[in-house]
Amino acid sequence: MKVLALASYPVEAAATRYRLHQFIAPLAERGITLTIHPFVDSQLFASLYRRQEWPRTVGGLLRSAVRRLNDLREARGADVLLVQREAMMIGPPLIEWLITKVGRCPMVLDLDDATYVRYLSPTYGRLGSAVKWFSKTDDLIGWAKIVTCGNRSIARYVEGKGVRAVIIPTVVDTDTFHPKPAGAADGVPVLGWIGTHSTYPYLESIFPALQQLARAHRFRLKVVGSGREHINVPGVEVENLTWNLAREVTDFQSLDIGLYPIVADDWATGKSGFKAIQYMSVGVPFVVTPVGECAEIGQAGNTHLAATSQDEWAASLERLLSDAALRQRMGLAGRRYALEHYTVAAQADKLNAALRAALRT
Repeated sequence: MKVLALASYPVEAAATRYRLHQFIAPLAERGITLTIHPFVDSQLFASLYRRQEWPRTVGGLLRSAVRRLNDLREARGADVLLVQREAMMIGPPLIEWLITKVGRCPMVLDLDDATYVRYLSPTYGRLGSAVKWFSKTDDLIGWAKIVTCGNRSIARYVEGKGVRAVIIPTVVDTDTFHPKPAGAADGVPVLGWIGTHSTYPYLESIFPALQQLARAHRFRLKVVGSGREHINVPGVEVENLTWNLAREVTDFQSLDIGLYPIVADDWATGKSGFKAIQYMSVGVPFVVTPVGECAEIGQAGNTHLAATSQDEWAASLERLLSDAALRQRMGLAGRRYALEHYTVAAQADKLNAALRAALRT
């Protein structure tokens, strides 16, 4: 069975890496050949969210759109089309329409985020939102045989459109994402957050709690992937790093406590809680805002702590900072939970079944 996967982003993007690429080998073992064609290449992706490079970005997107037309020919030899969010990150769903309606190729749509929710682009503002064409997600849902969803919130939305939904959480390879080897204590505890420029404002939302915490406890705040050149939190020692694929696992392993703040809005409610799964896989206890799927992942009080207000954030982090044994217990519990609920093999079985069902429908 041959499956052509069209993704918005290259392997450097977590959605492409963990929703598609890591399933190539497991699907091959199950008799499915998965070929992945991203819309944006690695070079363009590196500059995509730098507003000062917008002329280069516009030219790159136009070239990507022209190249995407080549996939119409490629789709003729595919048994199933798998679209991760959208074939093109700009404009209407023309490619998907041509392949499914003209080419009659059955489509499975993969949604790991609530892409049907409108939002203002943090980089390009209203212009970015205008070319995004948010309404395309509803069209794609309607054309899909099956929609694989990152969480229950997205699945409910899909089922409300009368389309079958299959929940496949975003997971990591737990053989790669594993706890760091036991050794001597590293000294000052590290509180860490690893994300993107678009989710960095969530971390900013708990800066008052971190400042309150720093008045009584010494710790280092490690921030990876914020997209900011400088981060200043008065009274807090900050280590600000750019995101690097080669360093991804060791960055997670370097943390003593993970931070997962979220602002309660429609977009955040549709998030799949992937960061929580990453923390648990490497055996790092964390504090999370219990919003959407993040209220369901793991076991609050056992694998992690939950906090909403600034005082709750400060109290939860103080509890973990003050008790190394508690951090160890929660980290081990999180690792066990990840191994029991979030393995690649289990999710590959679901994806295999969804792709084959789409072909039969």
